[in-house]
Amino acid sequence: MSSPLRSNMDSANRGAAPRSSRKRARTGGDASSPVAASSPMPSSPPAFNIAHGGDDDDDIEEEAEIQDDIDELDEMAEDDVDLFREGFERDYREKDDNDAYEGIDIDDEGEFDEMSLGERRRLEAQLNRRDREVARRRRMPAVFLEDDDGDIDLTAQPRRRRHHYDEDPDDDMDQDIMDEELSLEALQDVKASSLTEWVSQPSVQRTIKREFKAFLTEYTDESGSSVYGNRIRTLGEINAESLEVSYDHLSSSKAILAYFLANAPAEMLKLFDDVALDVVLLHYPDYERIHTEIHVRIYDLPVHYTLRQLRQSHLNCLVRVSGVVTRRTGVFPQLKYVKFDCTKCGVTLGPFQQESNVEVKITFCQNCQSRGPFTINSEKTVYRNYQKLTLQESPGTVPAGRLPRQREVILLWDLIDKAKPGEEIEVTGIYRNNYDAQLNNRNGFPVFATILEANNVVKAHDQLAGFRLTEEDEQEIRKLSRDPQIIEKIVNSIAPSIYGHDDVKTAIALSLFGGVAKTAKGSHVVRGDINVLLLGDPGTAKSQALKYAEKTAHRAVFATGQGASAVGLTASVRRDPLTSEWTLEGGALVLADKGTCLIDEFDKMNDQDRTSIHEAMEQQTISISKAGIVTTLQARCGIIAAANPIGGRYNSTIPFSANVELTEPILSRFDILCVIRDTVDPEEDERLARFVVGSHSRSHPSTQSAAEDSMEVEPESEAARESQAAPAKKQGEIPQELLRKYIMYAREHCSPKLLHMDEDKVARLFADMRRESLATGAYPITVRHLEAIIRISEAFCRMRLSEYCSAQDIDRAIAVTVQSFIGSQKVSAKKALARAFAKYTLVRPGATGSRRGAAQTSGRRAASVMA
Repeated sequence: MSSPLRSNMDSANRGAAPRSSRKRARTGGDASSPVAASSPMPSSPPAFNIAHGGDDDDDIEEEAEIQDDIDELDEMAEDDVDLFREGFERDYREKDDNDAYEGIDIDDEGEFDEMSLGERRRLEAQLNRRDREVARRRRMPAVFLEDDDGDIDLTAQPRRRRHHYDEDPDDDMDQDIMDEELSLEALQDVKASSLTEWVSQPSVQRTIKREFKAFLTEYTDESGSSVYGNRIRTLGEINAESLEVSYDHLSSSKAILAYFLANAPAEMLKLFDDVALDVVLLHYPDYERIHTEIHVRIYDLPVHYTLRQLRQSHLNCLVRVSGVVTRRTGVFPQLKYVKFDCTKCGVTLGPFQQESNVEVKITFCQNCQSRGPFTINSEKTVYRNYQKLTLQESPGTVPAGRLPRQREVILLWDLIDKAKPGEEIEVTGIYRNNYDAQLNNRNGFPVFATILEANNVVKAHDQLAGFRLTEEDEQEIRKLSRDPQIIEKIVNSIAPSIYGHDDVKTAIALSLFGGVAKTAKGSHVVRGDINVLLLGDPGTAKSQALKYAEKTAHRAVFATGQGASAVGLTASVRRDPLTSEWTLEGGALVLADKGTCLIDEFDKMNDQDRTSIHEAMEQQTISISKAGIVTTLQARCGIIAAANPIGGRYNSTIPFSANVELTEPILSRFDILCVIRDTVDPEEDERLARFVVGSHSRSHPSTQSAAEDSMEVEPESEAARESQAAPAKKQGEIPQELLRKYIMYAREHCSPKLLHMDEDKVARLFADMRRESLATGAYPITVRHLEAIIRISEAFCRMRLSEYCSAQDIDRAIAVTVQSFIGSQKVSAKKALARAFAKYTLVRPGATGSRRGAAQTSGRRAASVMA
């Protein structure tokens, strides 16, 4: 229903047509017109006294005369009469007789009492009735009017009120509906073109705040206690700024809020932050003095993406990714709410909200209408902390043959310095796009860069790299640890596709389990990781052993000496493209923190590059002092390196140090040295050939598919019999996936302690080894080898998942150390040393020689096959 005043305005704007119709209506020439004649209402109509009923006829006559004068002026304008003729100014000269105003309805001397509320309502109702009657007469044809409709005891004077010409009453009705709060069911009915627009509506925002507040105050656990009530109390006790909210809890209680959060996170998180602050103020009314804002941090997002899985469909959505921090910038103040001062008029404009990727600029002053210049008001501008990280895919999640991808992550507020380079983190945040000028210039067409605006950052403290152990896994691991032959099973499970090399497999297993790091007097840290060096002839499966260790370790980084430099292994300093400042980027040793770093072709590295890792191998730190950056990075990882001897073949007639291009300082940092020789032995070569042929035949896809159908067929050849008997020999093996879980569980939950250690035995062994190394001219024995015995015994204890190192663990560690020492000696001194150290290994000299000979015979050849 349109306003009656709007119809009058429309007719008045149509020009001469209404005036001609009024003229015809007055002369009676067009009496059959269906629309009653009407004249435009004057802008300031004369006042008529309602109280004097006898003067109604005179008032009507005066009004008619005024209307005639107006019509005559209209006719003159239509007949092209020149109203601005010569001497027209005389029409406007002052006339004292005529320039007198009537005093009707003007009473400056009377005293009137204030109108009561009831009387005012009565008069308002009477005026409303008159307005409705006048509007009805203007719209209805005159032929339908009744005679008694003209008897209205009110004048035609309109009410002096301000009308809203540009507003539709239907719009007001819709606005009233949208201002009301919605129910949770009505919230699901999205009445907008996009979810972001729907969430931005005031009624929807009030409903979301109401439901989220109910969630924070009413959600309980199985015992009936308030989950987030306890978290809010803890937040106040530690003066925290963030409240962690589980997405699983939200989706199970308020599913529609969880859906809105995943698809419109920017708008939803703003509402959640406001509600969180209100709820915190209920418990701590003065908490705003500590923090003006409370930030809701989301965790347990069900879908986990890798960095290479992010696509344009994830833009402006909440995503969860994980990776390793490779670079971190400094902390900068970023504008949140900015205010500008106009230099011409001095007025302060704002506040304007600063988005993450858009710079706030103003070009117009609302006060003086100028175009600036404008300066930032530093006192009234609100800042927030800003930092940027570079997140790279974890080494274990990169597909084979692919380069790891990376994304920029923005940290705000209390997330600053939450992670350091080399740490494994899990980021929950908003996947956004921003404009990159360099990217557009390089491609020649509009291409946007992508960033992650972090909402929550969680460190992988347990170092599982996103891998969680279930209760069934833990039960199976504990059951497996009770096996008295668990150490032998673990050694047999290391690289089962490699024939022989029990000493190499034992060394790799010890490095994967590792020892316990210790802090001496609160300052000096003694490493617990075990470093292993594999030195042998070509074709002895050294690289294959490293590859198996990479897939089995809970966290591993593989590098080659030929393709790795000093900065690639430790850390590099580079200029940040965003801020143009120097930043640190961690290398392989930093990325492998609390894991294992595997370096192949270790002898191919330059001397300068090898020298740079001396600190990382012993102190397990990397000190940087470049480009004004002085800091220390953590490199708490074990190193398993493989190298080839000088000239390609190992010469057993010369000392170990003469067979490899490694200096004594770096050799002393390796706890275990394994020498792998390729010697000719017809019997052993035949066994090796049968093992390789049998492994290939078992690993072939057609053989595996046909094995189930031909279980009863007897093998026709001896090689086939060996291939069938080989699985029976390996029944004690642990599957690789279970072995990986076993290693992770042992490193996380087991920290062995040394009790009842035979100190005299270890002291005598250390003294004897130092004396023999000096006599034979071998590499020197230092205190590091004494510490290596303790670390190896702790690793054996971890294999059993025991809390205390036993005497048997010490004996095993001594045996490994002695075997490593004797194996690196010249062939002329091996037998004498074996007899001299037999008392420490609890084996008779003859037995030791035969056992060593058997071990060397079985380990002199190796082959790498596909398991």
